[in-house]
Amino acid sequence: MEMRIHLFAAGLAGFMFSVEAEEAPPSYEVFELMTASSPNDSRSKDWRPGDGITLEVSGMAWIDDELAISIRKGEVWIIGNPLSKNREEIAYRLFASGLHEPLGLLRDGNDLLVSQRSEITRLQDNDGDGVADAYLTECDGWNVSGNYHAYAYGPERDGQGNLWVTLNLGMGPLANNAVGWRGWGGTIGRDRKFVPKALGMRSPSGLGVNLEGDMFYSDQQGTWIPASPIYHLREGVFYGNQESTKSLNDPAAPFQMSAIPKGGTPYDVALRSSKEFVPPAVWLPYNKMGRSTTDIEVIDEGGKFGPFDGQLLIGEFTNSAVNRVFLEKVDGEYQGACFPFMDGFPAAVVRLSFAPDGSLFVGMTNRGWSSLGNRSYGLSRVSYTDELPFSIREMRARPDGFELVFTEPVDAASLGDAFEMSSYTYLYSSAYGSDEIRTKSHEITDAELSKDGLSVTLRVEGLRPLYVHELSANGLKSVRGRSLDSPKAYYTLNKIPR
Repeated sequence: MEMRIHLFAAGLAGFMFSVEAEEAPPSYEVFELMTASSPNDSRSKDWRPGDGITLEVSGMAWIDDELAISIRKGEVWIIGNPLSKNREEIAYRLFASGLHEPLGLLRDGNDLLVSQRSEITRLQDNDGDGVADAYLTECDGWNVSGNYHAYAYGPERDGQGNLWVTLNLGMGPLANNAVGWRGWGGTIGRDRKFVPKALGMRSPSGLGVNLEGDMFYSDQQGTWIPASPIYHLREGVFYGNQESTKSLNDPAAPFQMSAIPKGGTPYDVALRSSKEFVPPAVWLPYNKMGRSTTDIEVIDEGGKFGPFDGQLLIGEFTNSAVNRVFLEKVDGEYQGACFPFMDGFPAAVVRLSFAPDGSLFVGMTNRGWSSLGNRSYGLSRVSYTDELPFSIREMRARPDGFELVFTEPVDAASLGDAFEMSSYTYLYSSAYGSDEIRTKSHEITDAELSKDGLSVTLRVEGLRPLYVHELSANGLKSVRGRSLDSPKAYYTLNKIPR
């Protein structure tokens, strides 16, 4: 069957012919704040680039125009003048030390909340000298061991004011996941104890809210997790990793599962076997979109960071990158598409935070693991140059296909055979990750360009619910002759709209 190209005659002057390709200036520029190594005297209040702070960023929080940063070795630093492009004007002040591998930081009034392996700690500066003088337990109540992977992440506040914490599974022969809510996510209760809410997590290293105030978390490919997912975090659900189910024996377990999904089955089959088992809002296919997802940060900058407000940015550890996620709701549940966004950072991306001026701070640490890049840590600032990128801004599901929304008008003459689509799922099992299985090519029978040239509606045969639908748009051009910044998109089609 041949694909039909539909063009609206009205309003398409300038869209009906190809133009000579124009080299696009960059839409984003990157400034590295610091690249030095260990200080000689970490008790000094003020440090400047070159003095040697090992900035293995594990958490970020803004305090007005200053940036607080937790680093993996157990300290919190306050960065003065972080928006300056003159490194000599950027100052570093040690605020807290002696923490046990902090992996999250949040401002709470005049205080900072920081995660440690054993607890969430409230840091206070009561005498106003710029250094924390009180370290108070804000929340604990989970199993703490010497297991290498027994991390705690958060806290992060949702739109209802709840503070969420996620707990990594212990791994290897010294793991103890039988007690203490390992592989669970929960909130900080009024009694300052961890309140378990949902289970099935492996390495839930990133937390973030969307503009509606709903919480999301990222996980990483491994046992029972076939590829990296982004999940809507809420109460009463199971996210797939069965190593977390032992805590269901605890009398404080908030619910019981009606059935444990059977391993060794295609993911869509496993999902249908347990009503508590929920799919990711978005899969990030392995290697195509990275290998180890980390932080989640919503874009809410009023256009100061480009044309993607309302979408999520996702940190990528192994590939030293940042990806982009568009979400929509179908029948009340989230699903959507992911797109490559930026790569080439000098180390593994672990934390993301928007500054008051709308620029993005990217915190990095390799933590001894391998990643692309030529350094083991760093802090970069990404700014929008006001040069509009040519991108697929949104990818929306339709009953018979998808609607693509672009950042600038598409050149109609480039539509031709620009689009290809396939779909696949994964094997749900205790193995480490999964290949793509049940792959199928889809016939695209129609591509309809809107009158303003900003959207294309694709009619696709044989859509499959609970499958990833991979789109290629090679050869597509804008009216200015520019190629897409990324011709790939990956839509997780949990439900087909009616």
